[in-house]
Amino acid sequence: MLELRSRSRETNFINSGMKLLFDHNLSPRLVKQLADIFPSSSHIDNLGLAQADDTELWIYAQSNDFVIVTKDSDYNELLTLRGFPPKIIWIRRGNCSTSDIEAMLKIHFTDIQILFNNSSLGILTLY
Repeated sequence: MLELRSRSRETNFINSGMKLLFDHNLSPRLVKQLADIFPSSSHIDNLGLAQADDTELWIYAQSNDFVIVTKDSDYNELLTLRGFPPKIIWIRRGNCSTSDIEAMLKIHFTDIQILFNNSSLGILTLY
């Protein structure tokens, strides 16, 4: 099951390549495991942002054209308060392995492209 949330007003989000920023609650191994389809992605640990709070990560993602991938509901709240970009991929599956998350992102590659390219969409929720 997935959920795409949209808004009616236009945005100036420009597609400069699909770059995912993995939050602290996801494994840094995902960067390498998904490099074939998301080659410019990173993990907050790799960027020296492991101690940054959610707002700092939000601003970093916004400034660097990242889509945030997270299991943290706080980003959904930030999206509601601040709008987008950055866009969010919110993984709502409970306990699951890194391999499960990798598979989920690969299965939903087309949905992620739609999220990234559609200026009226701000969040993709994956279950």
